[in-house]
Amino acid sequence: MRLSNEPLISADAIQARVRELGNRITADYAGKELMVIVVLKGGLLFAADLLRAIHVPLSLEYIRAKSYNGDHSTGYVELKVLPEQPLDGKHVLVVEDILDTGRTTAAVLDVARRGGAASVALCVLLDKPSHRTTPIQADYVGFAIDDHFVVGYGLDHDERHRELPAIHVIE
Repeated sequence: MRLSNEPLISADAIQARVRELGNRITADYAGKELMVIVVLKGGLLFAADLLRAIHVPLSLEYIRAKSYNGDHSTGYVELKVLPEQPLDGKHVLVVEDILDTGRTTAAVLDVARRGGAASVALCVLLDKPSHRTTPIQADYVGFAIDDHFVVGYGLDHDERHRELPAIHVIE
């Protein structure tokens, strides 16, 4: 397996879109306090940039979710780290790297809903609708992509390539 020579999505395009998403989220949550739940590990880099682009009071939590082994879905979702702060009555924004089959996302959104959140929204860097097996739509989408296995900007293949500033296809 090798990386595509040209990025699928450039670092500049990512940063411009993150600013746009931050502006939309800021407008949508004006006058409210937001609790952001980042899905680790893949969502970390996207969330770090996105949080700096959101201009409303917020708190930060993490969920560690795993559903892939290498480049294959395991078919089940493992949640390891759960939010420590109570979610009851909070406006929750879940931030994830990619919305693929939707199984991982469904499990994470369920944690927020069962926690009594006043509202739950989903922001994803990448949306791969052709691969969806669960009926989930993101509220905020960076980029819709075709059915490629991608790495970079937090996304990995066997824990490699997360550090790349752009999104590349594994060929």
